[in-house]
Amino acid sequence: MPEEQEVVGAPERGSGDAQSPFYIAAGGAPSRPRCTMKQNDCFAILDNYGDIGCSSDGAGGLFAYDTRHLSRLAFTIDGQEPLLLGSTMRDDNLNLQADLTNPDILSKMGIALLKDTVHIGRTIFLHNGSLAERSAFTNHGTAPVSFELAIDFDSDFADLFEVRGMRRPARGTLRKKVTGSDKVLLSYTGLDGKVRKTKLTFEPAPDELTTSHAKYAVTLEPHVPWRQFMSVSCDGKSRPPARSFLRGLVQARRDLIGHTAPAVAIETSNAVFNEIVCRSIADLRMLMTATPEGKYPYAGIPWYSTTFGRDGLITALQMLWFDPSFARGVLQRLARYQASEYDADSDAQPGKILHEMRCGEMAALREVPFGLYYGSIDSTPLFVLLAGLYGQRTGDKAFLREIWPNIKRALDWIDGPGDPDGDGFVEYARATEDGLANQGWKDSHDAVFHANGELAKGPIALVEVQGYVYAAWLAAADCALRLGEYKLAQSLFAKADKLRERFEDRFWCEDLGTYALALDGRKEPCRVRTSNAAHTMFTGIMGVERAKLVAAGTLRPPFNSGWGIRTVAAGEIRYNPMSYHNGSVWPHDNAMIASGFARYGLTAGLEPVFNGLMQAAAYMDQRRLPELFCGFPRRRSRGPTLYPVACSPQAWASGAVFQLLQAVLGLEYDLGTNTICLRNPAVPMSAGEITVRNLTLGGSSISFTVRPYPNGTVSLGVLESTGNIKISVVMGAP
Repeated sequence: MPEEQEVVGAPERGSGDAQSPFYIAAGGAPSRPRCTMKQNDCFAILDNYGDIGCSSDGAGGLFAYDTRHLSRLAFTIDGQEPLLLGSTMRDDNLNLQADLTNPDILSKMGIALLKDTVHIGRTIFLHNGSLAERSAFTNHGTAPVSFELAIDFDSDFADLFEVRGMRRPARGTLRKKVTGSDKVLLSYTGLDGKVRKTKLTFEPAPDELTTSHAKYAVTLEPHVPWRQFMSVSCDGKSRPPARSFLRGLVQARRDLIGHTAPAVAIETSNAVFNEIVCRSIADLRMLMTATPEGKYPYAGIPWYSTTFGRDGLITALQMLWFDPSFARGVLQRLARYQASEYDADSDAQPGKILHEMRCGEMAALREVPFGLYYGSIDSTPLFVLLAGLYGQRTGDKAFLREIWPNIKRALDWIDGPGDPDGDGFVEYARATEDGLANQGWKDSHDAVFHANGELAKGPIALVEVQGYVYAAWLAAADCALRLGEYKLAQSLFAKADKLRERFEDRFWCEDLGTYALALDGRKEPCRVRTSNAAHTMFTGIMGVERAKLVAAGTLRPPFNSGWGIRTVAAGEIRYNPMSYHNGSVWPHDNAMIASGFARYGLTAGLEPVFNGLMQAAAYMDQRRLPELFCGFPRRRSRGPTLYPVACSPQAWASGAVFQLLQAVLGLEYDLGTNTICLRNPAVPMSAGEITVRNLTLGGSSISFTVRPYPNGTVSLGVLESTGNIKISVVMGAP
């Protein structure tokens, strides 16, 4: 008889932080290493055995559209965990291959099954909203062996914010039903009225199947393989496991390559750095998601696997020289969701660009405000900036004209709601207590503060946001010139000049040798040494002499951990190297800083930033730069200290590698003359010779090699070119 269970009002999950309701709880470090897979809006976090829910951190699962569809998946042999021989993720993140064997299985008579007799090969991949698995069992003994294989499974249908640690006063109804000899349907009717389903299908049909486990009585002849297949679909639709496994794996590979296959290739003479580059490309390819508006890099796994405005925009900026199609997809999607009216609950204002999009139960019920949430002060100027730089990179006037109304609405927001008191600075204050207290990239509740530790009260004008606005106005002016709106262009140039003067006057702190983190609601500067000021350099808003002072301070030990630049300098009252934003090291932040160094010709600062991050990545699992890591000082013969709940992979951490490459190469482009310029290239000796193949500009392409020398000079070699394209090295002031 089919088994059916119903659970009404499932237990509460986790706990939140009273000061920060969107805090990500860290209950414990994972006892088994994580393995991550993603395809479009579905992702899986398994451990290195291929199991789910057997690690203490509680973050594992199969997720789709902000809901966990599978919270437990565990194999046992005669009630015991198998022994791990080893496991690997494919270099392209396509699938996990785990090699396991049986432990010693004891009986009253002694050892019934000697360890290392049975090899178990688990192959797992994601495709079209389903997790597919093939487990191959081979008896390497000389006699037949028998054992019970048990597969335990469950789903809590937890909203992602529950998995992160938020409590809920009530939950919906969970139902579990065996629907045949080989199928189990798990379903959840949420308080939003939506039914979410997970269907598990097994092949061959188990000897015993319930709503929580499948059991097989297995007998293996020597050297005769036996295979068991399983599929777990997140939409409740049945998938035939065996017939579709290999076909699905092949199609998943084709989709992965075809989804985003940049023509540009990078290779260096440093083998470890090559692995870092390949890992970053693979992670960006995995995070790229097909949306109705085009491909979009989702921010990171597990907490941010969705559309984020700021993250997508910065990732596209990082990748613009390498693959400008990133930018087009990001701009199209964010233009589609640009706010058109005021909505205090979502911090929306006409012309404002999206911060975050969620589609889970809690977002639908507004238990969290992030269904379509606009609480980002920087997404709007970054949107304008990216649009302008995309136009300069590609000359795609037709697309610029298509999104020109969106750009103009964004410019109107900057002049209007973005500057509510008309003082010339763009600032934020959340519209309701449910929104984010801080709305820059450092959005922790304690990330903006004064020298005495007092938290800044809004409206808050962040230092880097003024730089974004400055660069956005210049980029929009360039767009206006391309589209024949000359008066608007002149107006935007004039606004940028005035902003630069105001910025220097109000943000500079002579005694600190840097710019204030922010101006608070009383227009008092937050006189704190942070990376925000150095991050702002890439926009060009600073005067040259002050940029030199900022750069010099950033490279000194209070900022420079040896692995990278800290977000807050050691010695500041809220400095904490284990914090999320107040003393940690963020790869994307460091890449922005490096771009600023290159912009101002301060190339001596590039090598320590480049080497620190790349040497940190060499210690990381799979050579993958995470979202952030701790800011403890570097110690001899020790690697960097990880941050326990960092997203990994994270889009702008992966993109940081390409922004760093652009900075050390000094790579610029001029469509007017179809010339690629390497301005003041400062390639570290650690990177070795860098080869860039098939870099395109204006319909032409070129492949070249840059070789560094110990005296700080480089040589440039052209390997091949197609069309009318030139490349040059330019030394001297930018």
